[in-house]
Amino acid sequence: MKEDIICRCEEITEQEIIEAIKNGATNVNEVKRWTRAGMGLCQGRTCRRLIERILARETKTSLEEITPSTYRQPVRPVKIGILKDEKE
Repeated sequence: MKEDIICRCEEITEQEIIEAIKNGATNVNEVKRWTRAGMGLCQGRTCRRLIERILARETKTSLEEITPSTYRQPVRPVKIGILKDEKE
């Protein structure tokens, strides 16, 4: 059986998202926490809308009623020299 991958960054399938919803996830942030869908390098830019559609379909809710997930800036390592004051 072919599994449709919804979140490419974290390799989360549609079935994993559906299982999270069946197990009690009621909004996009809960699906995100339970599955990591939307937490990859793209921060949900490619899968966010798909996750919202799946959640709406599975909960029999209109897409307009689905609250979008929260967003966080990606964290990247920075060399300490960049943060130093040049006057030193």
